[in-house]
Amino acid sequence: MAHYLDPKSDLVFKRIFGEHKNLCISLLNSMLPLEKTQHIVSIEYNPSEVVPEVDVLKDSIVYMRCTDNFDKQFIVEMQMYWTESFKQRVLFNVSEAYVNQLERVTKLQLLQPVYALTFVNENFEKSPKMRDIYYHHYKIANIINIENQIQGLEFIFIELQKFRPQNRAEKKLHELWLRFLTEINGDTEQIAPDLLEDNDVREAVKYAEKSAYTRIELEKYDKWLIDTITAKRQVQF
Repeated sequence: MAHYLDPKSDLVFKRIFGEHKNLCISLLNSMLPLEKTQHIVSIEYNPSEVVPEVDVLKDSIVYMRCTDNFDKQFIVEMQMYWTESFKQRVLFNVSEAYVNQLERVTKLQLLQPVYALTFVNENFEKSPKMRDIYYHHYKIANIINIENQIQGLEFIFIELQKFRPQNRAEKKLHELWLRFLTEINGDTEQIAPDLLEDNDVREAVKYAEKSAYTRIELEKYDKWLIDTITAKRQVQF
């Protein structure tokens, strides 16, 4: 019987989505509010090293940056524990990526959009009206006429703990990826059969198997487990 690692860990998340372009493309297309004509068909990873503002959270954040074939940029993050400053950190990273395009383009109108896709393993929208809403899409919009928007930066935050599968046919891949991220952890020994119906998700499951990692990598994973427990305690207190 196979044993699995938590795909939310930095080691496993980066192995799956940071080393396999097809899986990262599938995840982005299923999570981002893109039109059908905007769907991503190819990406290139951009090397990046980010130092979180809060030292105690340094091992609870997974950060990846990539660019598609139309030069749109995507920043993908996994945040295990929420802090009030985290939105500002995401805003800074996205703004930095947007401005840095000026290093290779000479006209402002040539700047391409930057999207932030952030998975949060904790609830941060706690008002009663947001109790069951896990998907949060932010844009720069006129507060009176929200259809009047400034294009360029968009932010998607997904609260994993609020997600509940609804078996929507039009959102099948969206739900399968979120189930992959929420249902599989270090205690998982058997995968739900319907999670294996999609080729990409089935491939990701294979990369989450414990047997796919070396002893040194498993030691790193164990350190992640300890660090996230410690970080959670320190954030709470």
